Amino acid sequence: MTRIISILNYKGGTGKTTTTVNLGAGLALRGARVLCIDMDPQGSLGTWLGVRHTRSVADVMLGYADPEQCIVPARENLDLILGSHALVHAEAQLWKFPDERVSRRVLYHTMKHINSYDYILLDCSHSISMLTHNALLYATELITPVSMNYLAMVGIRQVINTLKTIGRIPDHHLKLTLVVPTMYYERLRKDREVMQLLEYYFRGKVAEPIRANVKLAEASSHQQSIFEYAPDSYGALDYARLVERVLRNDE
Repeated sequence: MTRIISILNYKGGTGKTTTTVNLGAGLALRGARVLCIDMDPQGSLGTWLGVRHTRSVADVMLGYADPEQCIVPARENLDLILGSHALVHAEAQLWKFPDERVSRRVLYHTMKHINSYDYILLDCSHSISMLTHNALLYATELITPVSMNYLAMVGIRQVINTLKTIGRIPDHHLKLTLVVPTMYYERLRKDREVMQLLEYYFRGKVAEPIRANVKLAEASSHQQSIFEYAPDSYGALDYARLVERVLRNDE
């Protein structure tokens, strides 16, 4: 059965795309079939992995193309549906739907027959938008990266409020699977305090932290995952641990 996971924090700069790329790449290296969908108009997933395509997820949502026409291979076992600026137009069209319940489930209805993957990861925009609601109503799990600052905690509070709202929608169940601390410096008291807060409020759901590591930033400029660019780095070790945690949740 396909696990469909949205990756979201409403605060920017928390490592959503970094987590999507490296979690997806790590799962693919373990033999899982993975599809990553970029729900952000900036289209960062394709840029990171050096992948281009004339079609994007906007074409899927607007009915211009079937999902299969938009899927492009990025690595062995790892496929993408790219984001693009056309998502801005797609969202504007969604707001014109006469029934909001239908407009919020467009992605679900267009993608529900895609079942050949073990994991589908959605890299969400940090804005509270119709696109984000589509991603959350398609997914059944949520992973929230949280950088080590208090504004990111505000972002996760907004995510929890959204979860409560979606929880009231009939016939849809979305659960918070993991909170992933990112950009973590153990020697900084502030970072340790944020970790303690996360572990207090999200007992059992906090992954081991992704330590601050310059190799993670460098990997994107080389259009590689951390496992390709610096397989012996802290970044690769930490994301490998996250992959194992996600696989354990599978069991």
